[in-house]
Amino acid sequence: MIWKRIFAVGFIITLLSIVVYNTLLTNETGEEENDSIFIVPEGMDVESGGTEVGDLAPNFQLETMEGETVQLEDYKGKKVFLNFWASWCGPCKEEMPHMQEFHEKYGDEVAILAVNTNEPVLDNAREFVEEYELTFPILLDETTEVAARYKVPNLPTTYFINSEGEIQIQRKSGPMTFEEMEEKMKELD
Repeated sequence: MIWKRIFAVGFIITLLSIVVYNTLLTNETGEEENDSIFIVPEGMDVESGGTEVGDLAPNFQLETMEGETVQLEDYKGKKVFLNFWASWCGPCKEEMPHMQEFHEKYGDEVAILAVNTNEPVLDNAREFVEEYELTFPILLDETTEVAARYKVPNLPTTYFINSEGEIQIQRKSGPMTFEEMEEKMKELD
């Protein structure tokens, strides 16, 4: 008899824990909101820490939301912030208004290439771009191939590429403020 009570109490506690966890994980719209968790593509090794400072940034070719083809090498001669993000990423939502403000002020000096990756529904990315009124290039990494090449550990992650096409500053994982972006820009050649 006592074992039945213990089992019943344990079962109820477990069930309540699941309900509370799921409630905390869900935002007001009923959609799951993920804070800086990146679902790593199969075979991707993030243990080595990603592309290293001093390395030539791996070139890639992706399409923009407008269907234009963009290559990283097209930006040689210009400083680049290469940002990986997704619409479901809570910290990305925090960071993007700062990115837009930075782009409006320093877009002639630093190119922002925002790579949308690991996006289950492309329309979500389009709605995100419209909601935040983003005007810098949004590139679509639908297969996560570019994120894998850069060994992106989580979202958002930004790489800082100098005008020679090299990773000059250690990548930043997590959201950046406008002030942090200004500091990183000053460090780039």
